[in-house]
Amino acid sequence: MRGQDVFVIQSTSYPANDNIMELLIILDALKRASAKRVTTVIPYYGYARQDRKPGPRTPISARLVANLIESAGADRVLALDLHAGQIQGFFDIPVDHVFASPVIAEDIKEHYETEGLVIVSPDVGGVVRARALAKRLDADLAIVDKRREKAGVAEVMNIIGEVDGRHCILFDDIVDSAGTICNAAQALMDEGAASVSAYATHGVLSGPALERIAKSALKELVITDSIEGNDAIHSAEKIRCVSIAPLLAEAVRRVTEETSISSLLQDGGPYELIGNKGATS
Repeated sequence: MRGQDVFVIQSTSYPANDNIMELLIILDALKRASAKRVTTVIPYYGYARQDRKPGPRTPISARLVANLIESAGADRVLALDLHAGQIQGFFDIPVDHVFASPVIAEDIKEHYETEGLVIVSPDVGGVVRARALAKRLDADLAIVDKRREKAGVAEVMNIIGEVDGRHCILFDDIVDSAGTICNAAQALMDEGAASVSAYATHGVLSGPALERIAKSALKELVITDSIEGNDAIHSAEKIRCVSIAPLLAEAVRRVTEETSISSLLQDGGPYELIGNKGATS
């Protein structure tokens, strides 16, 4: 490793504490082996949802994880679809933040007729993310307005936007217990949607998620392989997985060559660039 440009790829998903500790030990070993530069590639950033102090005596765990990664010896971070953009500011080292939306947009074009399609944000907080995908697909935007009574429970209130007779695609960064996305799908069908599918970058799928999805109004849920799925997820009838490996491969190549990462995410660009440069998974 001496004098080398090293990339460590590790999602800090379940078991999060084991994976974080493994990452930290690897980073420490690389620095002690005199690696020239160590870039941590994090497809899924664990503890990302604890990015602020919502109440008294609560930790800001996302900042703590950032401090640990820096202290262990990372020189740079390459992250995919952080739950909150401000997590980049928790690091005092360069952070390249890439998005799965180019991969998802290509998959939607391949499997759905984009004419009359509606991209739906399952909550107000995800509007910016959904709007960016809608713009990429030249599709309309709708929003599900919900009230969360307590953690893990979501109550859908109303739909903002025209969905009657339209094919709707819910788009979010994380699907955890799947309560929000399943409730949103039912609300859309109740408003007259022709069909409802869902896309999410990170398929955490904890607790009753698989059962909820199986019984839901969703036509399918498409996730990426940012988190390694178990056998139950792979065999689920309504769940399909797409790979973000080519996107990350191109991003790694650009970090190595010190070229632009942001241009990778511009409309129409990433797949031609990956194909022309021969980046592989």
